[in-house]
Amino acid sequence: MTTEYLVANQPDILEVISNLSNDEVFTPPRVVNAVLDLLPDEVWSDPSLRWLDPGCKTGVFPREITKRLMVGLQEAIPNEEERLEHILKNMVFAIAITELTSLMARRTLYCSKDASGEHSAVKFPKSSGNIWFERVEHPYEKGRCPECSGSSEQLERDGRDNYAYGFIHAAGRSKIEKEMNMKFDVIVGNPPYQMDSDGSNRSMPIYNQFVEQAKAMKPKYVAMIIPSRWMTTGLGLGEFRSDILQDKRIRNLVDYPNANEVFPGVEIKGGVCYFLWSRDRPGMCSMTLIRGENKEGPTNRDLGEFDVLVRDSRALDILRKILAHEELSITEILAADKEFGMTSNFSGYTLKEYVKAIPLHVIKSGKRITGRMPRSSILKSAQLIDTWKVLIPAAGSDGGQKIPDAVLGAPLIASSPSACTQSYLFFFIDSEMGARSIESYLRTRFFRFLVSLRKNTQHATRATYTWVPQQKWTKTWTDAELYKKYDITKKEQAHIESMIKEMAQ
Repeated sequence: MTTEYLVANQPDILEVISNLSNDEVFTPPRVVNAVLDLLPDEVWSDPSLRWLDPGCKTGVFPREITKRLMVGLQEAIPNEEERLEHILKNMVFAIAITELTSLMARRTLYCSKDASGEHSAVKFPKSSGNIWFERVEHPYEKGRCPECSGSSEQLERDGRDNYAYGFIHAAGRSKIEKEMNMKFDVIVGNPPYQMDSDGSNRSMPIYNQFVEQAKAMKPKYVAMIIPSRWMTTGLGLGEFRSDILQDKRIRNLVDYPNANEVFPGVEIKGGVCYFLWSRDRPGMCSMTLIRGENKEGPTNRDLGEFDVLVRDSRALDILRKILAHEELSITEILAADKEFGMTSNFSGYTLKEYVKAIPLHVIKSGKRITGRMPRSSILKSAQLIDTWKVLIPAAGSDGGQKIPDAVLGAPLIASSPSACTQSYLFFFIDSEMGARSIESYLRTRFFRFLVSLRKNTQHATRATYTWVPQQKWTKTWTDAELYKKYDITKKEQAHIESMIKEMAQ
């Protein structure tokens, strides 16, 4: 039985098993081992360490940890059977996220869903072994859980799991503490990613809570796989992003803009990353970005240099040059989201022209439509109706999963008077000449490159444009003029042009 941990299984079912959903993604063994490779070598030869996977699904993290420990502890515990028993009983622990995954994980780690049975690799006094699962209740307040933000309407359904993950709920941790000492040296895993926040299509991230709870337990190391959206955006992630960027204990970060390269067949907007947090070894972060066959890094980075994380290390010198000019941001003339108060699905307009109506620009089913509506019906930001506008679709490319990237959809000049729905953001100015100048600027690779540094998902918010400086709106702008103004070298120009598609006129 013990040799099963030393021999690679061919084929390995955990490489091909289907995911339950995009939020509960099963981790392929090759990815698990890439994460474990971030840990220092000495952890594999220390028999005193206690390991925890706090969001266990298939049991692949505990299994791969055990396989490595079986090799690393040969000198400390020469007898193979004693070594396996010590590892499984005293070193490797997990908290399953559902009853189903608890059974899967026990089968993976102990070769039996019953760890107390005769077929278990090591016989425990109880069937769960060291893989804990028990139903936990959400402490709802006014229909919402204050610990995970889940709603009772979404989560409480007869006969179904309520997704009150034990690791991030106080009641769960209290139950776990009664069965296993909650003091761990290494916490690793791929936690659940999000929870439904309401009846809309929005979802609240939850992976940040797993990271925060793991750090709060003060282990020596934390290594986890999480979505990359936290780097620049994400509902409710502002404080989490700031904490991560300022935390000098984040020592390694590997970033994949295309999540499909890590989890085949799974779409996770903005990509995924995995990191190593080292309690006792603060310092610069070694960052690597991987797109297909292209690998950038590792590069030593101060993650807290800016308010968001610039994924592209090669862009840093370019950005610093531009910011050194200390010019006003173009966001000074950029409208807020839903500036006129009309959502993307707004339908209170007509396609017929009539007196005293103004054009309303809409994107419906992917098509740009110009409707009409009475000026008197626009009650919000009415002072902007009589400006010239350069409209830009709020939803653009997929956030740099493939390069070169367009980043943004083609701009559209809207004459005065006019309005638009939430389908667009818009720049406003008082003349047609100014609008045409802004439009030419938006079409440059220079402009869209700066936007791309703060945009890692399809949707671009107002904050995405923060690093784009204003220009004089009296001329047509070209990349050549902008490169000269900001002293962008030939090598830097080549990098920009390798990342950003030319926009057709």
